[in-house]
Amino acid sequence: MSSTARPPEGAGTEVRSTEVSKPCNLLTLSGVHTHIGAYHILHGVDLAVPRGQLTMLLGRNGAGKTTTLRTIMGLWGASRGRIVFNGQDITRLATPQIAGLNIAYVPENMGIFSDLTVRENMLLAARAAKRAEQMDGKRLQWIYQLFPAVEKFWNHPAGKLSGGQKQMLAVARAIVEPRELLIIDEPSKGLAPAIINNMIDAFDQLKKSGVTILLVEQNIHFAKRLGDAVAVMDNGRVVHSGRMADLAADEALQQSLLGLAL
Repeated sequence: MSSTARPPEGAGTEVRSTEVSKPCNLLTLSGVHTHIGAYHILHGVDLAVPRGQLTMLLGRNGAGKTTTLRTIMGLWGASRGRIVFNGQDITRLATPQIAGLNIAYVPENMGIFSDLTVRENMLLAARAAKRAEQMDGKRLQWIYQLFPAVEKFWNHPAGKLSGGQKQMLAVARAIVEPRELLIIDEPSKGLAPAIINNMIDAFDQLKKSGVTILLVEQNIHFAKRLGDAVAVMDNGRVVHSGRMADLAADEALQQSLLGLAL
């Protein structure tokens, strides 16, 4: 992957000095509760995602991280509380409406269509294009630089890709059109160290393009290298929030919140 990949115009929504009226937090959750059947999973989540930054959502298994992402996207409805994106209350919106606000979600299972080619997977996500030739050429070239496997296997069935290549396709598909917010669930899970390093480089380029990113991750080194802000969950609540660098520098706090050292 090229470390000098330049984003096309409109790659993200970079904050400019004239945009002073926009809230500094692109996404906020206030007192969000989520029930799944008889189970009370989220117990009043308060979370702020600063505009133009990469926010890491950390926590032990079962802490409620994936449920938080799915609640933001409307896949599971919040039973109480409020979710605000870019000044708009999206708590009761349906998932297609939320996605239509330029929010992209990459689930843990990646959501790849295995029987379709890489090209067809990308085309499905390009709402403005009916055919591959109508996709934004400059944007595709930028994506190819971030994820060379997408170009290399363009006409190959997605189901034949390796785990790392599928993850790259999943993220590439999410950014095939400009997005304001990119939400990703454990992008490094099960990947080899070399592929993880490629993913870190790609996310670093995405950050520089101005895209706001909310990322759930178990790989602590991944979090340490990329995170600007951090929120730590436990038992369905956010129990710590602040700068990622501050958490990385505080071993006692790491041990208390996560049971490990960064």
